[in-house]
Amino acid sequence: MISFQNVSLHFGTQQVLRNVSLRINPQERIGIVGPNGAGKSTFFNLLSGELSPDGGEIVFEGDKPSIGYLHQQLSHWTEADTLLSYTLRASEDLKAFEEEIQTLEARIPSLPAGSAERTRALNRIGELQSLYEQRGGYDLEARVKKALCGLGFHPDEFGRPFAEFSGGWKMRAELVRTLIAQPDLLMLDEPSNYLDLPAVEWMQSFLREYRGTLLLISHDRYLLRTLTTVTIEIDGETATRYPGGLDYYLHERRQRYETLLAAKRNQDRIREQMERFIDTFRSKASKASVVQSRVKALEKLEPIVVPRQASTAGKLRLPAYHHCGVTVLSVRDAGFSYDGSRFIFRNVSFDVMNGEHVAIVGYNGLGKSTLSRLLAAARSPTEGEVILGHKVVPGYLSQEFAETIPPDRSLINVVRREDENMTEAQARTLLGAFGFSGDEAFKLAGVLSGGERIRLAFARIHARKPNFLVLDEPTTHLDMNGRQALEDAILAYEGAVVVVSHDIEFVRKTAANIIEVTETGVRKFLGTYDDYRARLQREAAAEEDAGPAPKQPEPKPGSRKEQRKARAAERERLLPLLRSLRRRVAASEERIEALEAEQKELVAQLSDPEAKPDFEAVNRRLSEIETELATVNQLWEQAASELAFYEAE
Repeated sequence: MISFQNVSLHFGTQQVLRNVSLRINPQERIGIVGPNGAGKSTFFNLLSGELSPDGGEIVFEGDKPSIGYLHQQLSHWTEADTLLSYTLRASEDLKAFEEEIQTLEARIPSLPAGSAERTRALNRIGELQSLYEQRGGYDLEARVKKALCGLGFHPDEFGRPFAEFSGGWKMRAELVRTLIAQPDLLMLDEPSNYLDLPAVEWMQSFLREYRGTLLLISHDRYLLRTLTTVTIEIDGETATRYPGGLDYYLHERRQRYETLLAAKRNQDRIREQMERFIDTFRSKASKASVVQSRVKALEKLEPIVVPRQASTAGKLRLPAYHHCGVTVLSVRDAGFSYDGSRFIFRNVSFDVMNGEHVAIVGYNGLGKSTLSRLLAAARSPTEGEVILGHKVVPGYLSQEFAETIPPDRSLINVVRREDENMTEAQARTLLGAFGFSGDEAFKLAGVLSGGERIRLAFARIHARKPNFLVLDEPTTHLDMNGRQALEDAILAYEGAVVVVSHDIEFVRKTAANIIEVTETGVRKFLGTYDDYRARLQREAAAEEDAGPAPKQPEPKPGSRKEQRKARAAERERLLPLLRSLRRRVAASEERIEALEAEQKELVAQLSDPEAKPDFEAVNRRLSEIETELATVNQLWEQAASELAFYEAE
């Protein structure tokens, strides 16, 4: 289907791919793996035609397939777009069919009855209608709505302006557009990044039914294990094809790595001997021809590139456990509200025991992160109690980096702030253990990459010396080796751990019990994630057998005059709050627009082959923009949600 023939690509002085040759066959399900920054997204951009190789060529055999490509950045939308109208533009082919059918139908009345031209037009309409039906045009809207609900959208949101959604929810809609188009070649770049566990489960189920060629970039071991049968590793300037899924790849990669490492050591020894010979006899005329021969042989010696071992994996560790009480945490009738009236959850009660490993699961936006903050004592409940046990010291890793680590603080101050008795030498030793050596200790936290942020977050926890860990999305910036290392560390940890994660494999391996957050409340399940899923299926089956619950009688309303008077009074009371919320929403939108424009401009500089930007400065600024966008988007989402709630009242 698709052949890479000696494809090479570089950005500036950085060689990304060198002489890559491989084949992608029809209907293959391929996982694309490798360390962050190795070139996986670049590989996709070459396939889509957004980038052209510096050398070699990419050959599409036969007709070029229709391509669905989920980028890590959003497509363009208009201010008139609603959630539904944006996602309905899933297939340009269907839109073209519709337009051609409408054009032909408009022409037919003007064509003479029985004429050859009229017959051709009618035949063409029949062909287009058949193609439209085959591509799912007639049930497109129903499939789009079903997919949106599967990814956590509520039917009431279908008509909501698309621009009002946060970046994460926009990416979900983008995923629906990509999946629902049913292209011949489906390329998904980290599709689970913005999904919660129920949405990952839905996507996995959907993709299992997909019959085209699937290329999946992901660090999610659950998706790779259940969806892919071939693996392509991009690393060390090359792409290596493994004829098997994730487990086959992991086994073969270890053997290949050891073989390449031995070959490189042998080559380095040969190179050293040749260089020593050249240096020794370069000045002797009698050896000139031999020296020249060795020089040419050295130039022809193709360097062996050994794939990098993930740097994060060896630099993640948990603090030593120290004993505390049997009950680590007691939650009693707890509730939380940001505004004092609209509660995220209420009447929450459960205990976390010493040594217990728990995962918090549920759709995004229902309060998982808020609950984790309460458990870590980062916030206090609005009502009820959250009581830490005897000698319990919580260690909290926030999904929002800036919440626990100010971006303008140096790394060394971040860790020393957690332990007043820590000396500078001890702080630098600790940072070195997490991969920050030398003067890196004095860098500002705001310039760190995603993987570096995770390492610093764990160094900060380590400095605090906790015995109860609350980890909110700890795997977000980790590759597979990093996730495996963290998983192993949690399994070996003797203290209590509460995790929030969208990585199903991680939750299945690390959690012995589950806390579920839904619209109806918070409840704790005893048992693993698989036990929890099985119980949900049993409950759903029981509800279906029981049929709909009897409808409760509605309370009688007061008089219309009293209702109008009450609504007017409520609007008057809320007017100052609404003005404040509108100002916050507008300010956030203005800042988001400015940041995204700057981000787009910087990305264009990096993509322009004629430009010569300061790559280090540009990448540093892009990292800063990414951090600020996450914070501003969260502020916007909170203000917009509150505004929508009160305006609906």
